[in-house]
Amino acid sequence: MNIIVSGGGTGGHIYPALTIIRAIQQREPSARILYVGGRNGLEADIVPREDIDFIAMDLAGFQRSISIENISRAWRALRAVARARGIVHGFRPDVAIGTGGYVAGPILLAASLAGVPTLVQEQNVFAGVTNRILAKFATAIAVGMEDARRVFPREKTYVTGNPIRPEVLTATRAEGARSFGFDPSKKTVLVSGGSRGARSINRAMVEVIVHAAEQREVQYLHVTGADEHGDTLARIRSAGIRLEEHPHLRVLPYLYNMPEAMAMADVAVFRAGATGLAELAARGVPAILIPYPYAAENHQEKNARAMEAAGAAEVILNRDLSGDVLREALWRMLADDARRADMAAAMKRLGKPEAAEEIAALALRICKGEG
Repeated sequence: MNIIVSGGGTGGHIYPALTIIRAIQQREPSARILYVGGRNGLEADIVPREDIDFIAMDLAGFQRSISIENISRAWRALRAVARARGIVHGFRPDVAIGTGGYVAGPILLAASLAGVPTLVQEQNVFAGVTNRILAKFATAIAVGMEDARRVFPREKTYVTGNPIRPEVLTATRAEGARSFGFDPSKKTVLVSGGSRGARSINRAMVEVIVHAAEQREVQYLHVTGADEHGDTLARIRSAGIRLEEHPHLRVLPYLYNMPEAMAMADVAVFRAGATGLAELAARGVPAILIPYPYAAENHQEKNARAMEAAGAAEVILNRDLSGDVLREALWRMLADDARRADMAAAMKRLGKPEAAEEIAALALRICKGEG
């Protein structure tokens, strides 16, 4: 059995794909897997580490305004479709799975045109343009949240939840604390702006860290994103804080062991990408969510509002974010154990830890014509 999987650009598309692949391999150990991703996306670094065959394509998304650059990108998109048809013809997949990102479009379109069953996996409450188009050709669509069903044909749409890495469930608080040199008995805040980082969150966190330097009863693990790391460290140093003198404050560029970080977190400060939210839900970690304001169709705010409505998170819009606003929100949550416990329980109720297995089973069913 040959299976093509495509998704990329950010961890929110890559990690669901990898988790689905693992679930398929559990069911079909002999399956041949080919991952098709972008040449410049994080997948080009992450996927080969997983010992999965990987092909890179040269493709970028379109800017939201008329520009010369879009002409170049349109030409690259046309070439990508031709390349995708060649990949599909050469690999002869029995099923193709797309988890989002620009690169998934040409691959799933080429597979559909070749008569290959296709599965679209949509993580967000509000589906992006690419997946709404692909859904017209897809054999089946797996959505992460009930509200996402309304934009897809109901007869071939399944609410599976979003796939999460198995390590998210198996990692322990003690392991996480040991990995980062923290005290497992102390309250811990995990801060991440996503796989590429978030400048607004990083700037606000500089102020939080300055105030937290002498308040050692709460530990902070702040993941800045690689591009923002140097600037964030420089701002912290300029404020007179030497991180090496404060072991309860860790500021890192990127985490390959995010599941361990989540396992020790009492509160998370996150963007509102669907994959990160699914993992927080599986662990039952209450959150302060700061949606990325430029996400397509404003889907991150829609994701965040769904969590807020369930009582699992507090939302701060990017335009309202400041060091003082974030510090006060954290203080309120950390000081109120009962509220935090209620939010954790609400978050846990949103979790769907078996999502990857359900999606893998669906992919294999449509592969066999049983979808």
